[in-house]
Amino acid sequence: MTRPAALSLVEPLDRQTLGDRSYAQLSDLLISGRMAPGEKLSLRDTAGMLGVSIMPVREAVSRLVADGALEVTPNRAVRVRLMTAAQFRDLTQARIAIEGHVGAAAARNRNDKDLKAIAKTEAAMRSESRAAKPDLPRAVELNKSFHFAVYEAAHSPTLVEIIRALWLKAGPVINLDLRANPERLAKGDAVRFHAKVLAAIKAGDEAGAREGIAADIANAAEVILLRGGLAEP
Repeated sequence: MTRPAALSLVEPLDRQTLGDRSYAQLSDLLISGRMAPGEKLSLRDTAGMLGVSIMPVREAVSRLVADGALEVTPNRAVRVRLMTAAQFRDLTQARIAIEGHVGAAAARNRNDKDLKAIAKTEAAMRSESRAAKPDLPRAVELNKSFHFAVYEAAHSPTLVEIIRALWLKAGPVINLDLRANPERLAKGDAVRFHAKVLAAIKAGDEAGAREGIAADIANAAEVILLRGGLAEP
């Protein structure tokens, strides 16, 4: 079985860490879109890259299967969950409702430190989009970082946890599309929406922040659905 390239990006874990740390590392790979839908995961290779035994990796994988982020095939292989168009539309509507709400809360609750974090990630992704040869994996990571900088500014750990659960499922789909289609980054839709969200949060404009987040999510989903490639029902 071929080792997923994303595993080479993971730093070995301290020997004292167990299932929780393995779960956190694998979750971040999924949320960041560094593993693609249908990509298989070897427990042995994953354990080797994380520097732990197979047991904590098996525990982490079981949790991610329960989360709906990974799935077990009929031949017992573990892979990143495949998603149908209908499932993706349903997930998109949930994201629009919840992430838009949290964007509005960020405009209401943000402090100066939050604004600096949001502005830093917005500027970094804007700069990457204008590069002659954009670093697409970095752009994917910056997209995630921008969104979560916004959500952290809402100062609601419970809502951020809910959003992370949504991104466990959405990350491999939305970020694979961005990585595979660099014209999306060059076109600048995401950068434009991010700038609007930043401006709204700076101004304390809750409705503007909500609408900007919703438009960003909806636009990316529309492109993905038009392009096709999701699993058959």
